[in-house]
Amino acid sequence: MNPAQQTAALGQSLWLDNLSRSLIHDGILETHIADHAITGVTSNPSIFQNALATSPYYAEDLARLRTSEPDPERRYEALAIPDIQAACDLLDAVYERSGGLDGFVSLEVAPRWAYDTSRTVEEAQRLSAAVSRRNLLVKVPGTPEGVAAFEALTTLGINVNITLLFSLAQTQAIFDAYVRGLAARAQAGGDIRKSRAVASLFLSRVDTLVDKQLEAIGTQEALSLRGKAALAMARLAYQRYLATFHGEDFAALRHQGATPQTLLWASTGVKNPAYPDLLYVEPLIGPETINTLPDKTLAALVDHGQPAARVTEGAEESRAQFDDLARLGIDMEHIGLNLQKDGVASFEAAFGKLLAQTA
Repeated sequence: MNPAQQTAALGQSLWLDNLSRSLIHDGILETHIADHAITGVTSNPSIFQNALATSPYYAEDLARLRTSEPDPERRYEALAIPDIQAACDLLDAVYERSGGLDGFVSLEVAPRWAYDTSRTVEEAQRLSAAVSRRNLLVKVPGTPEGVAAFEALTTLGINVNITLLFSLAQTQAIFDAYVRGLAARAQAGGDIRKSRAVASLFLSRVDTLVDKQLEAIGTQEALSLRGKAALAMARLAYQRYLATFHGEDFAALRHQGATPQTLLWASTGVKNPAYPDLLYVEPLIGPETINTLPDKTLAALVDHGQPAARVTEGAEESRAQFDDLARLGIDMEHIGLNLQKDGVASFEAAFGKLLAQTA
């Protein structure tokens, strides 16, 4: 087995953090599924913006849509949804083989609704119906309004990928919303056995911001903590996952066939070239997790990864690192709030550029 296949054998799902018509038409995604243990795909406005800018396979459809569809957003959806459907179809065998636990493709609600609960619910239902695939995850930002929308969607039986999580508090809020949504669905007589959700915790962006603050402090202690905040956060989040979904509070729902909400490591491409290229991959391998990998990071894993189940290691050290950061005046929850706000704004900007490309 190559290192990607070894990682999958250790219980971690590998999803590709990319989607374009070129990946589908040129057989690249199919190869990743067959040879590199890819069992899911994530997309976002930035990914589709790049796809439209670089793939030649959209030109004919876009020319037709420019004369037949006056709404730029509907033009974008008419281009993106077939890609999502094609990826879902390629991964349907994974979904079947895993008993509905894997094989998912994510499509994001327009980012302008990130702070509107009711519209997010409406849009998620509309997109779910438009794609009409059992292995779709609708992507919803983890803003406070998104948390409420996620709970409502879980109650309705819509499977969701909660994105743009940057802190332990944000992640725990999503776990709790999932439990409430499942409980409400079960109480209403709904089937919770096929309910599925992931919580996407972003990593490299956390280190980028924390490292800047540590460098501004400039002490030896501060500088020694560079590149450690995101991994510490992820390890502590996994401990919270275990406490939430393998504890007594979830036992009744599990008995009814409910599946825990899986932690997904996102933003795992290294932004600081001084750091190892698998910094956000190798230390976080372990069961009941997902890592969504950019193409470059997947290639690095396949080329020289050394997989081992390590996600449970270093929990006490991670707590100590969080304490050290707090003592230095670095508020990880405040950083999480700022990064989430910036993430929504970044996706809004990308979505605007994406719609301009279809004009």
